[in-house]
Formats: sequence, structure tokens, C-alpha cells
Amino acid sequence: MSAPILVTGGGQRIGLAFARHCLARNQSVIVSYRTRRPAVDALENAGACCLHADFATDQGITTFIDQVREQTDALRGIIHNASDWMPESPDSDPADVMAAMMQIHSTTPYRINLACRHLLENSDTTTDIVHMTDYVVEKGSAKHIAYAASKAALDNLTLSFARLLAPAVKVNSVAPSLVMFNDGDSEAYREKTLKKSLLGIAPGEAAAVQTIQFLLDNPYITGRRIGLDGGRPLV
Repeated sequence: MSAPILVTGGGQRIGLAFARHCLARNQSVIVSYRTRRPAVDALENAGACCLHADFATDQGITTFIDQVREQTDALRGIIHNASDWMPESPDSDPADVMAAMMQIHSTTPYRINLACRHLLENSDTTTDIVHMTDYVVEKGSAKHIAYAASKAALDNLTLSFARLLAPAVKVNSVAPSLVMFNDGDSEAYREKTLKKSLLGIAPGEAAAVQTIQFLLDNPYITGRRIGLDGGRPLV
């Protein structure tokens, strides 16, 4: 069987969709999850290796890396999808918010990439790292300042790891804006948000899956950010 792809944050949304996509292609996959949901059980039943991970602590990252190493001696790729969306608020300590956002969006991928470098280089084909960033890396966010800064740090890690790991490992990022709504989003919010892009749609997680797979398949792209935003910068 081929070397697995590691997907962090694979218990829901884009990470879950990509893990299902891998399994449908007979591509083995290792998935991290923070909360055990029925979807995680379904992934395991379909053949995925699902590992609980607490990336909020340094020890949690270390434990997860050790578990990955126990599962495989090679990786086909790493998709860094684990994320949190913590806003600034009067009830939160700004230092805690920044530390939490940097921990999951920057420190975690940084440590996993370095610790798993040999697993990527052990593969008999070119391998990939894909960082899932955000449209806000281009313009910032007045309501999610720490979140935007941490995703911008991840965007920069793309450049550094592309330089470090070439030519054996390609490193790119995908920067989505609105891809899919949450179940509780109001019609007014949906209508307002759709007007923020030229294409005016929420394409669903399939668009993100297609973009990630495109990067894995393409032999000549590294150190680049792919904007998955429906032309939003042009509005």
C-alpha cells in the first residue's frame, strides 16, 4: 500500500472531505481529530487511521508526532488543516488569544514538518506539504486579529519550508475565503457574504479538495499560495 497522507483536523469540514476523498482513491490516510464525532468513526470503519490530538499544548503536539511515527515510516504528504477561529473580545486576554492562535496555526505545522521531514523524504516519489491558510492573510481582519496574524505566519512557513525541503518535497498553501456556510447562518448573512466575491457562490468543500489534489498532482509548483476565493480581491 502507498505511504499515507497525514491530514490534521480531519474530523469535519474540509479535512473530513479530503480524508474521504483519499479513501475513495484507495489512498491510505492518517487523520487527527480534536473531538470524536460520528464522522471519525466512519473514517475508521472505512480504513483511516484516526488519532486524537490536542495541539493546544506542546506535549500534545509531541504525543501526536510520536503516534504518527509509530504508524508509518513514510508519508506521501501532510495537509495542515487543523484550525480554530478565536476572536478578540472584552472577556478574553489578548495574550491568550494570540498564543492560542499561533500555537495551532503556526507552531503545530512548524513542529510537525520538522519532525516528519524524514517520513516525507522516505517516500519513493515527490511528496507534498499543503498549508491551509485563509484569504485574510492578504488583508487582515479587524475582528480576528490574532487569527489573521497566525495564518499569515503559516503562509510564510510555506516559503521557508519550500526552500528547505526542495526538491524532494513540494510545499504550498491554499487560502480559502468562504467555501461553505455553517448550518446556523442566517439567510441575511448568507446573502451579504455571497456578494463579497465575483463568483457569488459558496462552492462547498469539494472545491478545496480539488485544489489540494491539484497541488499534489502537479510536479512543478512549490512555495506558492493558491487563492480559493471566487475572485474576492477584485470586488
